[in-house]
Amino acid sequence: MFSDYGKQWEIPPAMLQKIFCQLLCIGLFLPAPSYANDLMLPEVYNGQVDVSGWLMSEKLDGVRGYWDGKRLLSKNGTVFSPPAAFVRDLPTFAVEGEIWGGRGSFEQTVAIVKKEGPHNGWQQLRLAIFDVPNAPGGFTERIAKAEKWFAAHPSAYAFVIPQTIVGDPTDLSRQLAGIEKLGGEGLIVRKPDAPYAAGRSTEILKVKNYQDAEAVVVAHLPGKGRNTGRLGALLVELDDGRQCRIGGGFSDAERQSPPPIGAVITYKHYGTYQSGLPKFPSFLRIRGDEDL
Repeated sequence: MFSDYGKQWEIPPAMLQKIFCQLLCIGLFLPAPSYANDLMLPEVYNGQVDVSGWLMSEKLDGVRGYWDGKRLLSKNGTVFSPPAAFVRDLPTFAVEGEIWGGRGSFEQTVAIVKKEGPHNGWQQLRLAIFDVPNAPGGFTERIAKAEKWFAAHPSAYAFVIPQTIVGDPTDLSRQLAGIEKLGGEGLIVRKPDAPYAAGRSTEILKVKNYQDAEAVVVAHLPGKGRNTGRLGALLVELDDGRQCRIGGGFSDAERQSPPPIGAVITYKHYGTYQSGLPKFPSFLRIRGDEDL
């Protein structure tokens, strides 16, 4: 093979073989993981469609995980290293979910999955499964495959997220209020017969009383009054390159030791002004999983 390729440029076969080996070593001929770019992602619900009869579940605030039947990976293809017990009862087919440690545990979850090598921290987490991407049919058919698997192979570290039928907009609002009262982030609603499709989809929607986005910390602005001597606000850069201040949502500990310059944070807001800048932005957390 190598000598045939070399004839065109008169490259000695031995040298051509060496070049091929070097390229293979650095991965230039290895295909990128398809799941890294082919995830189905939700749009934001704003009443644009009637979701009566759709399926809803709590939106779990974890680290997205992809089990390919043999390995547990992040949304970008990073291979995690959980203990064997964590993945022992996972299915032989691919499933998607959130690696989740409970409400309000996002930062701890990120720290656990980022730590190299199997360790006991994974015992605090579970894989909460919300789809079977390679299965045929609509969402109801796909998720049934996962439910059937775990009925026969119960796992201490994985479960299929329960789904409830949406009654009407009033029911949706009531369910959202209940989740928020428990400290949850919001809901996910899915069209029951929707096929799995890569990219943003209006057939899967996230329902929250606020919107959220990411920004990069540019500077720490000093506080006044009770915040004298510690953080008053963050100056952040938005996705479009513009900057704004975020002065709310911080605990006393976070004002004393604020997110570092260059960190990616998640903030919540309530829509945008005509200028496009967020209304009432408030700090939620350091993102921490953007490199996973």
